Amino acid sequence: MMSVARWYFIAVVIFVIDQVTKTIAVTQLNYADPVAVMPGFNFTLLYNTGAAFSFLAEAGGWQRWFFVILTSIISVGLVVWIKRIATEQKLLSLALALVLGGALGNLYDRVLLGYVVDFVQWYYERWYWPAFNIADAAICVGGLLLLVDAYRDHRKEKRANNV
Repeated sequence: MMSVARWYFIAVVIFVIDQVTKTIAVTQLNYADPVAVMPGFNFTLLYNTGAAFSFLAEAGGWQRWFFVILTSIISVGLVVWIKRIATEQKLLSLALALVLGGALGNLYDRVLLGYVVDFVQWYYERWYWPAFNIADAAICVGGLLLLVDAYRDHRKEKRANNV
């Protein structure tokens, strides 16, 4: 049980860091007013009523509860998946913990506020990457680790079949 608890702990840490940084952004930044941190990087407070990259942001409001329900179902699935994973699958467990923590951070915003708080903004000249937050970053890193884990499993399976 202790090995499973560490993955839930990581998810909680991601959630807390996400919420603390969002609170700082909301209290210290003015909406849509970029604060230059360094060339190519701003802190810019924005509210996202849609999903990734503001997908469905202008959908009229129904998307809030759609994403709440979808994220809730995915989060429960992740909790169960983490619990059922073999203890030696550390990379997969970490990946799922990161995705879970990020999903919960954005779910919390969506339920409480009706939108997700974003504040990290990368850009190059006039091209801006959509603003994001710590939860989004954790979800992306977790997704990348899922791909790495799948690739490693595929290579192991391929080697086992060639023996």
